[in-house]
Amino acid sequence: MGSDFTYKSSGVDIDAAMEAKRRMSSVVDSGDDRVLNSLGAFASLVKGSFPGIDDPVLTLKMEEPGSKQLLAVDNDRVEGLGRDLINHLIDDIAVMGAEPVAVLDTIVCGQLQGDVVVRLVESMAAACKDHGCPLVGGETSEQPGVLKEGRYVLSAAVIGVVDRKHIIDGGRIEPGDVLVGIASNGLHTNGYSLVRKLLSANPGLGNERVDGESFLDVVLRPHTAYLPGLRGLFREDGLTGLAHITGGGIHDNLARIIPEGRCAEVDLSALRVPSVFKKIREVASLDDAEMLKTFNMGIGVVAVARAAFADRVVAHLGEHGHEAYPIGRVVATGNGVSFTGRPNG
Repeated sequence: MGSDFTYKSSGVDIDAAMEAKRRMSSVVDSGDDRVLNSLGAFASLVKGSFPGIDDPVLTLKMEEPGSKQLLAVDNDRVEGLGRDLINHLIDDIAVMGAEPVAVLDTIVCGQLQGDVVVRLVESMAAACKDHGCPLVGGETSEQPGVLKEGRYVLSAAVIGVVDRKHIIDGGRIEPGDVLVGIASNGLHTNGYSLVRKLLSANPGLGNERVDGESFLDVVLRPHTAYLPGLRGLFREDGLTGLAHITGGGIHDNLARIIPEGRCAEVDLSALRVPSVFKKIREVASLDDAEMLKTFNMGIGVVAVARAAFADRVVAHLGEHGHEAYPIGRVVATGNGVSFTGRPNG
């Protein structure tokens, strides 16, 4: 007679997990010659040579897609969720001038649903490939009792590299520099606890139309990938700073790169606010201050550039499919970030 106390009876099916990992192995095997082993080893081996970089500095970052992952899983949009995670992660090192070397992911779930997990890994691997780096594996953990069946917690870490002399950290920002806003495609990965609350209180909101799409489709668009558009500017002296606009909005994220004794003056009336934010403001009855600290308001990255170089930044980004336009300037009086005007929406 078999025991009632087995790992499978407690909610963990090792055979199913091994089958899912076998399927993931073929996805993660990118063929990148920097990766010296394959999924299944105790740790990943990645070659540490960086041709063309004289003084390599490693850039390390971890990220998770926030409560957007709950909305995405509940609506079977896991492919977009995988891209959200990777694009957000790599954007965070791109704004420091770094290129990704390799990415590791972690998937924790209440019960391992093989098809869902494989789809997640496939989407993350595809996003990594688009950025020119491999997804080298990570951890998949089934934890019944910690999470309910159908619930997932995702995270990922990237190792990047930048030549020390080309690090972009805002240290060279000076009065007279121009602030160039680079458009987002919507909410990216912030404000979703509020959005989920709105959807719960307004059951028909998800199907309402915003610019020809359903509200749900618009808020589940994957986070924009900025590295392909930014990398051609990394070694240009005219680019003095980059800020990824995530939680905390334009104010808190731009303030992270403005040197002491300088102030970035943002003209809020210059923002080209997407319709989805106007819909959220209308349904939630939010004021400007709440909108600005919760959402990116249509700006995914702020580039800071010498005045003579700002037009080049706008043109270069336009060539790579990104709408970019001036939204302010740096002045010598004050500190951090200040706002003038108000958003049009």
